[in-house]
Amino acid sequence: MTEIQYILLAVFFVAMIVGYLIINKVPSLLHTPLMSGMNALSGVTVLGSLVATAFAIESPHWLLGYIFGFLAIVLAMINVVGGFVVTGRMLRMFVHKEKNDG
Repeated sequence: MTEIQYILLAVFFVAMIVGYLIINKVPSLLHTPLMSGMNALSGVTVLGSLVATAFAIESPHWLLGYIFGFLAIVLAMINVVGGFVVTGRMLRMFVHKEKNDG
């Protein structure tokens, strides 16, 4: 591995630990609104995984890069779709039902 790959791996692990510590301190009442707001960031994750997969061909381990890239794309899309589903459920909670007098 090159020096840049070690740096990227270190940044990944630090981001993972910091993200866990931040999310762990958020009250459970705020998890749903925050998840719906994170859909834009999940979209950026999808774009990043697409770019990383596209550049996997330049690696000597290109097949492994494609496998991990495909896995990253699938997991990021599951996150995006799940966020939209939760947002839809949350918005349906605030819809006022009209009474029919007929």
